[in-house]
Amino acid sequence: MNAPASARIENRRGGRRSQLSDEVAAHLREAIMTGALRPGTFIRLDETAARLGVSITPVREALLTLRGEGMVALEPRRGYVVQPLSRQDVADIYWLQATIAKELVTSAAERLTEEQIGELEAANETLAAAVAGSDPATIAAAEFAFHRLLNRGAGRMKLAWFLLHAARYMPPQIYVTDASWGEAAVETHRQLIAALRRRDHPALVELSGAEFNDGVRRLLEQLERNGMWRR
Repeated sequence: MNAPASARIENRRGGRRSQLSDEVAAHLREAIMTGALRPGTFIRLDETAARLGVSITPVREALLTLRGEGMVALEPRRGYVVQPLSRQDVADIYWLQATIAKELVTSAAERLTEEQIGELEAANETLAAAVAGSDPATIAAAEFAFHRLLNRGAGRMKLAWFLLHAARYMPPQIYVTDASWGEAAVETHRQLIAALRRRDHPALVELSGAEFNDGVRRLLEQLERNGMWRR
């Protein structure tokens, strides 16, 4: 996972324009996925730019990106409007990630050395310390670092790239601010590491799937609480 998009925009306002538009897109994508921006909501370029402290150009470019992803549509003379997001859409996004992640973790089990598994343990201890300190930005960075090590260790870089891009739709803020999620993630990682040492493929598939099942459950529960599908 990554740090909240709004924080990255603030911290890197002076970066290249392409980076800025990517970060605006990430911010809007997260808002749509968490229900902060509801289906049918029009996204105003000037209001969004002012709120994020950027010019209109990266906002326009970000909306073009989201239009290509089917998350917003352009209505003539009215602007960009958020498109419907169903329960099945959310479930499908997590199913795709889980399917790729299971392939990567079983490949990693055949390739990782004891030294690399030790690096995963160190990364998980960094995550545990961040969870104990209740620092969302550090938790997000530590979680991302753990999975980057694991996925790179699989040696299937194209598949890891697809997972990285699918993970853009997983809103980190609802997880990294939840202490119960952080504690569960650390424990699951410990079990994954033990299964990697045993080369236990069935356990690795089960644990990897459980992570994404937990993630989609938490997101769907939040969307329900937010009244996303309330008639």
